[in-house]
Amino acid sequence: MQAERIQEQAPLGTVVIAGLESVGKSAVFRLLTGWATGDEANFRGSTVHCRRAEVAQLGATVVDTPGVRLRVDGVATRLALAQVGAAETVLVVVRGTHLASELAALREVAGSALRRSRLAFVVTFRDRAPADLEAALRQLESAVGCPVLALDARRAGSAAQRDLIELVGRAALPRWGQLPELEGAVRDLETIVPRATIFEHRWLGGTAAVLSLLLLFGLPVYGAFVAASALQPLIDGLVIEPVTRWLAPLGVVAPVVHALLAGDYGVLTLGWYSFLWAFPVVVLVGLSVALSEESGLKDRITNALDAPLRVIGLSGRDLLPVLTGFGCNVVAVFQTRACSACSRKACVSLIAYGAACSYQIGAALSLFGSGGRPWLFAPYVALLFVVGAVHTRIWNRAAIAQVRDLPVAERAFLQRPALRATWWRLRTVLRQFLFQAMPVFLLICAAGALLAHFGLLDVLATALGPALAWLSLPPEVAPGVVFSVIRKDGLLVLNEGQGTLLASLGTGQLLLLVYLASTLTACLVTLCTVRSEMGGRFAMVLAARQAATSVVTSMVLAAGLRAFG
Repeated sequence: MQAERIQEQAPLGTVVIAGLESVGKSAVFRLLTGWATGDEANFRGSTVHCRRAEVAQLGATVVDTPGVRLRVDGVATRLALAQVGAAETVLVVVRGTHLASELAALREVAGSALRRSRLAFVVTFRDRAPADLEAALRQLESAVGCPVLALDARRAGSAAQRDLIELVGRAALPRWGQLPELEGAVRDLETIVPRATIFEHRWLGGTAAVLSLLLLFGLPVYGAFVAASALQPLIDGLVIEPVTRWLAPLGVVAPVVHALLAGDYGVLTLGWYSFLWAFPVVVLVGLSVALSEESGLKDRITNALDAPLRVIGLSGRDLLPVLTGFGCNVVAVFQTRACSACSRKACVSLIAYGAACSYQIGAALSLFGSGGRPWLFAPYVALLFVVGAVHTRIWNRAAIAQVRDLPVAERAFLQRPALRATWWRLRTVLRQFLFQAMPVFLLICAAGALLAHFGLLDVLATALGPALAWLSLPPEVAPGVVFSVIRKDGLLVLNEGQGTLLASLGTGQLLLLVYLASTLTACLVTLCTVRSEMGGRFAMVLAARQAATSVVTSMVLAAGLRAFG
């Protein structure tokens, strides 16, 4: 019956979910689409990436847009508002705890865009809203002429989903001319402010935020290393060595095929290293990030670090894309669309240099483990962070003065993360790894196998030999440096020969090698993304500056090794 009522009305067209940041739009999207992960796609030809899914009950496509930021000239905010104005139906999401301020803010920044669409309002955080919320919502519904629904979207069930679908079906053109009635309906409604915690403490907040980041990323990385270390000898003995022996005759009858499958750089003999060392990192770091997002902890951490980040040209909000970069640099570059125009370049710069993606982390763990010195991972990450921060400040000095006037984000609610919502975030990350990352690395393995088989890697090593020798590195490490430019887990080609090359290096040499290979430039996929987002000239300048910083700091490290080695 509900579906019949919706079909009798005018077609909904595309249903766009819109609202300010951190109001629960993703939770509403999950509920409305039946917890579908959705597909990432450009929204109507723009460069804004939105999540979209088909909802059969509505006969429409539902699109979750980026959150609108107030007084921030971000690319995502500008383009999202432009696209909202072209939508047939808009589902406006506001928090019941901040209903008056968010309605006023949306009317200010998006009133003209929303005036042309049919609207329905979803009021989230119902469980935390003031007791007189329902009465205010009925006045709001009467004043604006659009349906309104209050719910706790994070824990709502099938009944709430049916109510939400019916709400969208009743969307109507708003009576924005009734502004006095709109403001009067919610003006006296109490605003619920989240309680302060140690993260808001003047002296201890920053320390608590840093320690939380170390736990959020350090524990998953350590757990991934323990798991991979335990599994590697088992898989070597039970799978890799038998398969290698079985394929040995191909070396005589079909040497190229043997090289592709079972050579030192083979898809089977080397390709599995990417999965073994990167997949546990992707799972555990992805789970950690999802839990921090669902609990509100991630927003508290970024707010606590707002002041020190402004020293290098970023704001606390800009830390969100940087943290995302520890999962995937490409996704992180897309997320910088929400940054202010004055801080976006600095944010991309820090992501490219200091945000070690899941594949880079997995590769570094593998190399340090194969070299017999897993403890080097801690100084390696510290080196990335310190040099990345200095690099960002040196090359983005103009942003330092401009970010001073950016607003500080509002304090987020801390809450128990819902397991279903956490899994929803995690499975999206897993899909990207399995169906996007792994195929690319297997192609890199195939390319390395062919280059090695035809002797081109020897030529390359000879060409780079003098430069590497100056850094006290042997020419045999050249393939790892080259493949890391293509993709950060290209470093794993240095695992050939079951890590004998890595084990022969000194401790300082191993640290220097991994640092140089992972910072010389961003991977090609990231650089291509930067080019499409910010232009070819900026991408070239970014690559040149990063190479300069990497080479200079590597030379300093090499000189230190020679002096104290």
